[in-house]
Amino acid sequence: MDWYSTAFELIDLRSFSNLWFWIMLAVIWSTASHFVLGVPYDLVVRAARNGGQAEQDMIDLVRINAGRLIYIADVAGSWLIAIGFCLISSLVLMGFAYGVEFCQAVVLIFAPMMIVFVLTVRRARTIVGLPGAETRKALRGHRLIVQVIGMISILITSMWGMFYSLSVGVLGS
Repeated sequence: MDWYSTAFELIDLRSFSNLWFWIMLAVIWSTASHFVLGVPYDLVVRAARNGGQAEQDMIDLVRINAGRLIYIADVAGSWLIAIGFCLISSLVLMGFAYGVEFCQAVVLIFAPMMIVFVLTVRRARTIVGLPGAETRKALRGHRLIVQVIGMISILITSMWGMFYSLSVGVLGS
């Protein structure tokens, strides 16, 4: 076996039958649900348990990250929306109209993450200046929403991946 075939076997663009795609999908959603508005969720739990400095750290992180998100949305929000929709439209067209598996996989990851980003910016606008207990409650609620979106996204992605793999015959049929 030569070097090129080994390298291209490792960097295979067949997404739904590739273990690396499923590992990446799990890492993306676990990271999205752990870092709520950029705040690690273990800090939120520690702030609820201990209060004091942990709660102040959580409030400071929320203030900093929410301020960044609000600034980015205010300054470049229109451009981000335009580029995002252009990109997702191109990927949907290439993936589902022309049957490019890699584009289908990227759409199934990117589209729900766009929804999460919009919800995160909305939450950032409402959370700034809240006291500690209300901030924790808002972060818990946002995390739950992100987890539900992630579970639905993983379910749809796995169902589509099984359908695609079985219909294309990747498994040797």
